Amino acid sequence: MQHAVGAPLPPPQGPAGHGPWTHHAQHPGNPGQAGPPLPPPAPGGPPQAPVPSHTVPSPPLPDTTGHVRLPPGGPVGLPAPVADQGTGSATLAVLLIGPAGAGKTTVAKLWAGRRRVPTAHVSLDDVREWVCSGFADPQAGWNDHSEAQYRLARRTCGFAARNFLANGISCILDDAVFPDRPVVGLGGWKRHVGPGLLPVVLLPGLEVVLERNAARSGNRRLSDEEVARIHGRMAGWYGSGLPIIDNSTYDVETTARVLDDVLARSIASPPAW
Repeated sequence: MQHAVGAPLPPPQGPAGHGPWTHHAQHPGNPGQAGPPLPPPAPGGPPQAPVPSHTVPSPPLPDTTGHVRLPPGGPVGLPAPVADQGTGSATLAVLLIGPAGAGKTTVAKLWAGRRRVPTAHVSLDDVREWVCSGFADPQAGWNDHSEAQYRLARRTCGFAARNFLANGISCILDDAVFPDRPVVGLGGWKRHVGPGLLPVVLLPGLEVVLERNAARSGNRRLSDEEVARIHGRMAGWYGSGLPIIDNSTYDVETTARVLDDVLARSIASPPAW
């Protein structure tokens, strides 16, 4: 049938009995399975051939590693009072103070591991010793270099504590804080962690501290004279208003249990410091 010049052509017909380009090409690798629909014909040209399905790029796979949004850590506020025995499920920021050989790290680690809720332990000495080359050992003399590394370690510990607390994980830190030395005093800890930090002093007798220090090795072991000097300065915490635990006759488990009771009382009536 002839058509007038300029008249639109009728749509091309598919196989007999089918409408114009409404069928699907069969999948080349799976006879009988419908493939993707044919693309529309280009203007003014013949219809394009179907693209084989095996050449169509697959959509990108989802990110299998996932992404967990972590709330940023801010200043730690006072914990809410607990109704059950001990600290219960309270989210706490604790600072355990004491001289070398008092058992701070051992007690803090056990207390953190025995709680019913997630709790982290961060030791200032461990963080301070992250510095490998150029470590300023205070036993060689206190100077600007060792002071700077102490301050960096304290700030790093405070940052870690705030982030743990912001994400629902309690944190106990341990440090030898001197009552008569502002540079290594409580002010820095309150500034780096927040007003909700609960300090507790662990102060056994001198003979016990000397015995425990003798079992140490490396730069953690101090001379007897240094231990006695530090212990004498730590006695300044008496009368400070901070809770003090004399664990001279306690084993580690008993000390951790007493620490939990002391912290429960601190939650109910926070110490002024």
